[in-house]
Amino acid sequence: MKTQIKRMSPHQNGKVFGLLMAASSLVFLIPMLLVMVAAMPEMDQEMGFFAAGPAVMCVVFPILYLVFGYVFIAIGCMVYNTIAKFVGGIEFDLERHEG
Repeated sequence: MKTQIKRMSPHQNGKVFGLLMAASSLVFLIPMLLVMVAAMPEMDQEMGFFAAGPAVMCVVFPILYLVFGYVFIAIGCMVYNTIAKFVGGIEFDLERHEG
């Protein structure tokens, strides 16, 4: 049976994809944080402050991934919904197995 996706929910898809991007960014950020912490001096030699770059990065990057993932997927869904009205949605075959 041929099935078409008529509409995609921008908010729901953006929310799921944003959270997925934020969680998957941790796979890369945690090892990078460990390497940076091991390689960086504890104090900034010029200013005398604690070097907080890696800690800030581990907080800011997942938030950026979440926000940008949400925004761009929501925009993409809105564009898809507009185009699907004129040319139809993505079409695929769906087969159900009884049992």
